[in-house]
Amino acid sequence: MFEKILIANRGEIALRVQRACRELGVKTVAVHSQADAEAKYVRLADESVCIGPASPAQSYLNIPAIIAAAEVTDAQAIHPGYGFLSENADFAERVEQSGFVFIGPRPETIRLMGDKVNAKAAMGKAGVPLVPGSEGALPAEPVEIVKIARAVGYPVIIKAAGGGGGRGMRVVHTEAALLNAVTMTRAEAKAAFGQEDVYLEKFLEDPRHVEVQVLSDEHGNSIHLGDRDCSMQRRHQKIIEEAPAPLISDRVKARIFDRCIDACRRIRYRGAGTFEFLYQGGQFYFIEMNTRVQVEHPVSEMITGVDIVQMQIRIAAGERMGLRQRDIVPKGHAIECRINAEDPYTFVPSPGRIEFYHPPGGPGVRVDSHVYNQYVVPPHYDSLLGKLITYGDTRDQAIARMRSALSEMVVDGIKTNLPLHRDLMVDANFLRGGINIHYLEQKVGKMPGAK
Repeated sequence: MFEKILIANRGEIALRVQRACRELGVKTVAVHSQADAEAKYVRLADESVCIGPASPAQSYLNIPAIIAAAEVTDAQAIHPGYGFLSENADFAERVEQSGFVFIGPRPETIRLMGDKVNAKAAMGKAGVPLVPGSEGALPAEPVEIVKIARAVGYPVIIKAAGGGGGRGMRVVHTEAALLNAVTMTRAEAKAAFGQEDVYLEKFLEDPRHVEVQVLSDEHGNSIHLGDRDCSMQRRHQKIIEEAPAPLISDRVKARIFDRCIDACRRIRYRGAGTFEFLYQGGQFYFIEMNTRVQVEHPVSEMITGVDIVQMQIRIAAGERMGLRQRDIVPKGHAIECRINAEDPYTFVPSPGRIEFYHPPGGPGVRVDSHVYNQYVVPPHYDSLLGKLITYGDTRDQAIARMRSALSEMVVDGIKTNLPLHRDLMVDANFLRGGINIHYLEQKVGKMPGAK
């Protein structure tokens, strides 16, 4: 096991990794921007290093500064968390070339799965079901693009090969709009991701977003921790997640679990990862693989009892997982609400000072958050304040506990999306389960307080 790990991130995930390290008896180094100097995880770390100004480009995305911080503190490994550099193959490569261990997949795996065209090809070879679409990146010839779209059938969606996080996507309903959409998406892709390759897929009208959590070590062992439903989202940003996904048969899930495990073995995956699917009409369709820990990992931890972050660290240290698939017996139900510093209905960010903070408690309640009374939410980063997770023997009990926890939670001084979560926890369609990914956007304009 490592003696010291540098955490190359901020916010609640930095604290989450720190807690996992503390349980393992591993010392931690917190790197931080000037804006995060007073953060809880900075104060709790064994050592801390300021790596630059508030701007992410000059701090949390500053690879030389992070490597230098690891060198001066004698850290042995670097945990990237999620976001920022977590899926940057060049960063993972630099970490390893500098003599440190990257807590995540191999650089070549990150590179493979980061290119959506190559990722789809790799998953297709592994037998993972794909959304119908182009074979590889779209060609330059307009006539050929039109032929591909006609063969797939409208509506279609154009996606950036190097995209992610909901960026670099455009839905096309008619042939007349196709070529202009391709041109615009290519330009966006070039600006945002440094490459202009785009591909085309059938646009599914009312799918759910369901994902599968996997773990793989360097000794050929791969397991899954079941599935999660992340369909409650806006502009491809998740709001509520739950595990397991409701209203999908165990038989259908078992087939996709097997395909995911086989894919892990074929690409020699290492660490924690998530296969993301669209689910419609009883069928799963692969969309991408996230080669990192997910924001929503706690719901999988709650139903399986597996500490995913600790497993990441153990795997990176070269240990065998010590778990077989037969050891994983999911039990009960878990729900996570992402608590953001934003207007609950317009989603406009709301940075500023938290005048009073009171987290909820009680049976089956977990709060993953880095905030505290008088904490100042900086305007430079993602608006996530933390995650509220509840567990119950049944989905109904998990929801009831979430209602209670949301009623207790207080964040004064700034706007948060707590009112939205309280509304959604009594929404009849959510209570039935199985809502699609468009549901929240269709609903939010009709909710009290929406503009």
